[in-house]
Amino acid sequence: MTKLAVTLLSGGLDSVTATAWAKAEGWDVSALSIDYGQLHRRELVAARATAKHLGIPYHETDARFFASLARHSALTDATVHALPQGRAPESMPEGDIPITYVPMRNSVFLTLAAAFLESLVLGAVENRGIDPSTIRAGVIIAANALDYSGYPDCRPSFYAAARSMLNLGSKMFTQHKVEIEILTPLIAMSKAEIVTLGMKLKAPLHLSWSCYLGEESPCGTCDSCLLRAKGFAEAGVKDPAL
Repeated sequence: MTKLAVTLLSGGLDSVTATAWAKAEGWDVSALSIDYGQLHRRELVAARATAKHLGIPYHETDARFFASLARHSALTDATVHALPQGRAPESMPEGDIPITYVPMRNSVFLTLAAAFLESLVLGAVENRGIDPSTIRAGVIIAANALDYSGYPDCRPSFYAAARSMLNLGSKMFTQHKVEIEILTPLIAMSKAEIVTLGMKLKAPLHLSWSCYLGEESPCGTCDSCLLRAKGFAEAGVKDPAL
């Protein structure tokens, strides 16, 4: 069985862990990082370093135009929308989607990753003559439904619908019957469980970057930094990136 996968690698704790998981599960995985006009490029540096450490192909695509469209977010326009800082994780309200949500980001990311994956699969089938019945194809995304945020594009129901949509619009499925799987290995895990899994897999967590700001060192006060610190503390492990 040929297992071809594209992992959406942002460079954060979760995506680094999910990418290490994919490699451990025997997927022939290529990393895709997307510059979507986010506040900083520090996470892309982390993504490149992670792919190099894991010895997997790395592809970075320029989608900076997206920030001007998905501008109702502190991650794309911090001049208008203040970045939440200094909030204790337990005070982050459930059901209140924060301003760090980026409109339709995961929908766009999944589509780009699926296009990359479909090209890999069609190349294998139509150029190299690999029997499509022997191919599995997956997009790996480090979505987490237990995150405080409740982002609508991090829920299992969203990925079930996206999987159906992507397959119905693809040649690899409609002609060659190779289904696009959307793999969300972290979706039901707590941050502490993700840390534990990452350590078990020997994922390069020391290279990961979670801070919403792109300074020399993590700010320690944004929501992402605080949730990361909480995860490491609950796992009883020192953060190797600090």
